[in-house]
Order: sequence, then structure tokens, then C-alpha cells
Amino acid sequence: MAIIALVSAKGSPGVTTTALACALSWHRRLVLAECDPAGGTILAGYLGGALDGPRGIGELAVGELRDGNLETAFWSQLVDLDAPRRERLLLPGVVDPAQAGSVSPLWQRFADFFGSLEKGQPPYDVIVDCGRLQVAGPPWPVLRAAAVVLLVTRAQLPDLSATRSMIGAIERDFTEHRVPPGTLRLLVVGDGHGKGEISKALRVPVIATLPADPRTAEVLSLGGTVRAGRPLMRAAGALEVPVRALLDRRRARLAWPATQEVPDVV
Repeated sequence: MAIIALVSAKGSPGVTTTALACALSWHRRLVLAECDPAGGTILAGYLGGALDGPRGIGELAVGELRDGNLETAFWSQLVDLDAPRRERLLLPGVVDPAQAGSVSPLWQRFADFFGSLEKGQPPYDVIVDCGRLQVAGPPWPVLRAAAVVLLVTRAQLPDLSATRSMIGAIERDFTEHRVPPGTLRLLVVGDGHGKGEISKALRVPVIATLPADPRTAEVLSLGGTVRAGRPLMRAAGALEVPVRALLDRRRARLAWPATQEVPDVV
């Protein structure tokens, strides 16, 4: 499935929690990459800081700027979330604000490399936690390279208002950089306005809704035992189906003769 990017407007509704829930419940080999310039939280939260040394995208960026060895250094910077199977791997985010300065110039380099993992042996998809875009040095090249961008929002009016503005910013950028249409989808978290109402008002299809599940969200944020039967984990696992279907339709459309049209709705 290549790159699936998750991002939010201000007042983040838990992009990291959502991305981690997907990473722990989807069935394909994947890398979860924390690319939020504001910093990663999975190491200190879900993993409780239990590592034998510094690891992650910040260390990778420093090494790339110094030695240009991304392809070889990448795998040593990952954390196996399902050890020892190496089917669910984490690239931790920056832990020191000073690291953000090293990462920002390399977003295009990372985007290109993430895209190549789909064709590796074995192949890996990449779920990217891009955090909020209202920060210094947002990962725009990663979003442009993504096969699907999921804009995560709550279903309440204040969040939807901020999301509307973010949709405009993303669509303008995608148009300028010739990103194929149909890349952007909404992922709604919690109760509030309905799926159809939100999609109509914001003019972007809602790919799925995730339930409010504070107990599971706390485990994903602070650590503990993740229970596959919890509402959030079930819904996150089910999200793989419409995402894969969307990718299949988009790829079919891009491969179709220019005189033909393939519907692209969810």
C-alpha cells in the first residue's frame, strides 16, 4: 500500500494514537514512522522509554547529513513492536527539539526512501504520523508522496472548522505540486456530526469513523496491554479494508487510458 500519511489541523484529536492503533492491527508488513516535527511520543509513552540507547528519525537524520548512509542505517533505527517477527516496525520521532533542525531539510529524502520500501524484499508499507501541520518545518514532501492522506478530525463543530481550513491548505499545495486527485480523505474520531453530513459540508469523503475509546487510547498513549477486542482496535483494524480499496481504485484509474474514467468514491 506504499505510504499512508495521517495528519490533523490544530487541536489534534490523537493522530499518534490512531496511527499506532492501525500499526498494531493491520495485517501487512509495515513501518510506523513518527514524522511530527513537534516530536515523537511513542517511545516515552506506549513503550515506556524502554530502549537501550537513542534511536529514531533524529539519529537517522544526523547520520544522513554526515555520511549519506540512509539505506544502510535505516533498519538499525527501528523498534520491533511485535518482536521478533519484524512485521510491525517503529521509526521513533525526534525527542530533542534540536533534532528537528536536522530532520526538516531531509523530508524529501525520507519521502523518497519510504516510497521505495513498498518494492523491497520483503516489502513494507509505511504509515506516517505527520502530526499537526501548524508547526515549523512540516513534512509536506511526505504528504505529497503519500498514496493516501488521512486528515484526522473530531466530529464536533470547532474541530470541523479548523479541518475545513486545513483542507484548503492541503488542496492548494497538492494542486501546485500536481499530486493526483483523490489522495485526501477524512478520518473522523468520536461522536458528533454524521459521516454524510461532514463529507458534504467539507467536500471531502469520509473514509471511516473511529469510536471514542478512552481506555484503549490511554494504553496506546501511556503503555499497557492492548486488547484487540476493544472498540478502537477493532475499528482501526477495519480501516485497512477501505484504505486498500481506495488504493486499488486509484491505481486502476492512473493505469486507465486517459479517455476513460474510473470512479473514486468511498
